[in-house]
Amino acid sequence: MRLKILGAAEEVTGSNYLLEVGGRRVLVDCGIFQGRDEDRRNREPFPFLPSSVDAVFLTHAHMDHSGRIPLLVKQGFKGKILATLPTTELCEVLWQDSAKLMKEEAEWRTKKNRRRGLEAVEALYDMEDAEKALGQLSAVSYDDIFEPVPGFRVRFRDAGHILGSAILEVWVKEEGREAKVVFSGDLGPQQTVMESNPAFIEEADVVVIESTYGNRLHKSNLETRVEFREVMKTALQQGSKVLIPTFAVDRAQRILYELTLMERDGLFRNGLPIFFDSPMGVKATEIYKAHVSLMSAEIQEQLRQDVDPYSPSGLKYVESVEESQAINGVDNAIVLAGSGMCNGGRIVHHLKHNLWKGDTHVVFVGYQAQGTLGRRLVEGEKTVKVAGEEVEVKASLHTINGFSAHADRDDLLAWSSNFGNGPLFVVTHGEPVSAKSLAEAIQAQGQQAVVPAIGQEIEITPAAVEARPEALKIPCRVPSAPCLEAEKVLGEITSLVSSLREKTADMVDAGEVLPLLVSTRTLLETARDRAAKREGPAVRPA
Repeated sequence: MRLKILGAAEEVTGSNYLLEVGGRRVLVDCGIFQGRDEDRRNREPFPFLPSSVDAVFLTHAHMDHSGRIPLLVKQGFKGKILATLPTTELCEVLWQDSAKLMKEEAEWRTKKNRRRGLEAVEALYDMEDAEKALGQLSAVSYDDIFEPVPGFRVRFRDAGHILGSAILEVWVKEEGREAKVVFSGDLGPQQTVMESNPAFIEEADVVVIESTYGNRLHKSNLETRVEFREVMKTALQQGSKVLIPTFAVDRAQRILYELTLMERDGLFRNGLPIFFDSPMGVKATEIYKAHVSLMSAEIQEQLRQDVDPYSPSGLKYVESVEESQAINGVDNAIVLAGSGMCNGGRIVHHLKHNLWKGDTHVVFVGYQAQGTLGRRLVEGEKTVKVAGEEVEVKASLHTINGFSAHADRDDLLAWSSNFGNGPLFVVTHGEPVSAKSLAEAIQAQGQQAVVPAIGQEIEITPAAVEARPEALKIPCRVPSAPCLEAEKVLGEITSLVSSLREKTADMVDAGEVLPLLVSTRTLLETARDRAAKREGPAVRPA
């Protein structure tokens, strides 16, 4: 039983892990590399034969976790790709858009090469490859345990990161020995605005844990909201154009929600143009609206009040390239466009035409990987190359870190401290400083932790470390929306019972009502028993 680290080792992109058990192979994630030298790295051969892989377990749709799956299929993978239903729907949007952009990029580079007598450039994969990969997607439910491949049992748990994101519990068995590997995927924070809280897990032998913010703390939701509002108010009062590089999935929806609240609170005029210049983001938003039950209690409350949380009154969906270019003629407006790291997409066009203007504001609301245009801007470069042109940076730049859909250092330590049997923590998906910092903090809690190099192999054996007498106290979990709804229904049932008691007391013959009451009792007993079976691990008080 072996685990191979094939991506996201001392970096944030390219998540890819290979589990080998009893001659069977399963991949967990197969993400694209972003940032420095990304084209060369994405074109490198896989360190395994794609046709030899039996299945892919996908934690979530983000391209740094899913983006090379169409390439995997193109090169011979024929197995199932297992993911939650929202993830399969988001992958359809992301992979098709990626294939389209790759084709356009390849055609543009080929045209340039021909002028210099060089060879044509082939897209990493095309729409046919993406469609074929989509045909191999298979949706699974949260919390069910099943065996898709002999020797591998798996359970998807809510990670609270983006819609459909999952923590994976994988039980592997070989020659009568069984061990458990947990993959955190990307973990959401404990106090969320958009999604449900991440599930806590108590036992594992090996835990692959992300460390994007392993050395940093986020501001609170309230502090982040205040900071964002102050930046936006200042910019809009100046009559400026505000550019917000936005990830199409989750971050775009969060920013639309914040703008909806700002408009409602009178912080900018109703009808102010808000250009959502991301056809992919528009599609993703519709998917978010279709999975209300998986959203946070805050978002569900908005919907119960018949409020669309993603639709400020001035919102304009931008479809065509011509419509996108026309935004250049509008001064006082908000523009949301991808990509979130400014390494492609329509935001590049807007930056090219506006970075050199002193009255432009650029608001970064997501992580900027090393080597991306976004990272160079955040680090203060005064002149940058945008779409092949040198552009002087005169715009005002702002970074709002608290919107992150990732757990911060305290969240990660709280989550990791729940494992009481002393597993080995394999710290990935973080830049070197961040990964090392988190590993040291986990070790300080009395656990084992390593920061692997890319290509490193880890033998999977049952944990040998004794349970620690004390663990980090876990913040109380905020009840999920379904829990809140269940409480509401139970309250209504209690009221109905009281009302029925009064009415039946005056009835001469309750024979007509009795069968209904007996049936109701049976249903409630079933609900009680099911709740007892699904009862999760106890959460320590803060």
